[in-house]
Amino acid sequence: MRSSLIRRGVWVIGVAVLVIALAVAALPLIASTRIVRDRIAWELSAWSGFRVTIDGSPRIEVWPKFRAILSDVTLSQWTETDAPPVIEAERVEVDLSAMAAVQGDVQFSTARLVRPTIRVERKASGLYLPPLPTGGRITRSIDTARGVVTANPQKPDLGRLPSDPFGIVEFRDGRVVTSVGGKDTEILSSLSGQVNWAAMNSDAALTATGIWRGESVQIDFSSAKPLVLFAGGVAPVTLAFKAAPATLSFDGVASMSENGYLNGQAKFTAPSLRRLLEWSQAGMAPGAAIGSVSVASKVAASAGRAKFENTTVALDNNPGMGALDFSFSEPLPVVSGTLAFDALDLRSVLSAFTPIAPAGQAGPGEFDTGFADKINLDLRLSAAHATAGPIQLADVAATAQVKNGLAVFDISDASAFNGNIQSSLRFDRKPDGTQVELRLLASDVDTGAFATAAGMTRLVPAGTGTVSVILKGPGKAWDSIFENADGSFSATFGPGSLNGLNLPAFLKRNEQGGFFALDDVADGSLPIDGAEIKASISKGVARLDKAEVNAQKYKIWLSGIASYTGRGLALSGGIIPNGQPAQQQPAQQPAAAGQTAVQAPQPSKQSLFFVGGNWSTPFISPISRGVSGQ
Repeated sequence: MRSSLIRRGVWVIGVAVLVIALAVAALPLIASTRIVRDRIAWELSAWSGFRVTIDGSPRIEVWPKFRAILSDVTLSQWTETDAPPVIEAERVEVDLSAMAAVQGDVQFSTARLVRPTIRVERKASGLYLPPLPTGGRITRSIDTARGVVTANPQKPDLGRLPSDPFGIVEFRDGRVVTSVGGKDTEILSSLSGQVNWAAMNSDAALTATGIWRGESVQIDFSSAKPLVLFAGGVAPVTLAFKAAPATLSFDGVASMSENGYLNGQAKFTAPSLRRLLEWSQAGMAPGAAIGSVSVASKVAASAGRAKFENTTVALDNNPGMGALDFSFSEPLPVVSGTLAFDALDLRSVLSAFTPIAPAGQAGPGEFDTGFADKINLDLRLSAAHATAGPIQLADVAATAQVKNGLAVFDISDASAFNGNIQSSLRFDRKPDGTQVELRLLASDVDTGAFATAAGMTRLVPAGTGTVSVILKGPGKAWDSIFENADGSFSATFGPGSLNGLNLPAFLKRNEQGGFFALDDVADGSLPIDGAEIKASISKGVARLDKAEVNAQKYKIWLSGIASYTGRGLALSGGIIPNGQPAQQQPAQQPAAAGQTAVQAPQPSKQSLFFVGGNWSTPFISPISRGVSGQ
């Protein structure tokens, strides 16, 4: 009896194995006859909402997975028969259910698109997105979820959300294109990744890599309630974007409704702002010199506006705090806000918004002020400590403004050289060319330190004084500004000293006659009671209207011209004991009719001279001999 049961069991197992073997052997035949091309295309259409066309014959593989391999697959909109496909792929691999196939049905959980081409369109928001399907399970699920969200926007009933399966969609070696002038233009290449969304009411994640504008990029996106998000509700969202020029992350909540918004924490870093601007093709500040930039902030954004609060900013590892406001409701984006730093390189910040040369680099050949037509900016800056090239500043209050072709950077208040500094730099684009204006007011500063920082080390009174410079004129490059600008220079100096001048030696050499270099009599210092300089500037040449130095016994005066582009000098001067009027140039007695003009008698005790050469190596030539008064 027991042996009979054993024989029957072996018989049953053997029959079962035979049936299974026959079923497996017959599966490709069943698949090739019952799971035909049109059936797969229909199922893909019902799933995606697009019209799916498969030009090649399906190939069925049983091992290691039961799958269909489709070639020349296109997904198009049903309503636009003449439009190019939204998606076309050289090959699509679909993992099928074997049991469903035996029953004549098609069920798949994973689809792999090999070398797909995805066509996108630029929307009013500026984003590039593919056309949306007009039907299909995905669209119906979103429509149903939209009704659930509308019924209770604050707390939708998640139990009523559709639970239709979605599965996994993988893509390899794809590209994203858009139509420009009737031709496809590639936006993204080498696109690979996957969408993992088991069911419509479950969480979802997207991971993708590709090459955008020559740089490898990676995007990671996930949401615990993706269907609520697509239906216009509020859902948690995490986003990470990684590329060599910049990284960006966001963790918070978002809504994709008509009045969509997002709220959460955002982080942004860029090793080089210049590289980022060039890569993003923003058309701004091609000579921007800011190195690393990082921003961490709470962000609240709605349609057309984004606010960044409790913002931490680091420019070249100089940390700052503040708030920023971005508005996109106007034709040009508007950026405004305030930022406070402990330390800041003003030249780097300035170069980000104006075409100024970066520190340590030569100025650009020509200005490109096109950035002023791409953004409106109103940024308030403050810094406890700041640098502007070699100049050290403290307690700085500054503004950067860009609007309607005008770029302005102002330092409204700063401490430097034991005094106060105010300055302004303006670039104004006009039909006849760019107009540039420079203004500087240094009040009650240490004039010796100020002159050294400005590169003027010869015969500058050391003490306390006030300096004003105004330059304005057309310019396509830095050299042309200084060659063409008009303006003025003025300075007043209090008691101090005139270093680099041995006055007794100077008077002696001037009395002896003959040329001599100023360096020959530079081993001394002259105490002074004060000095005043006024000059008018035209086309790169400064004409001295007044230049007087008052010492205890003498008054020194100069007149003539000095070029600050060629750095040449053509000056006449004199040294006269106090109590005598300064004679600005040798005078002549007017000649009567028919008479020859004669030289007027020179006042005694005045030593006149000519200054030639250049700023770095001036030379002196006596004009007339006078009594030195010694």
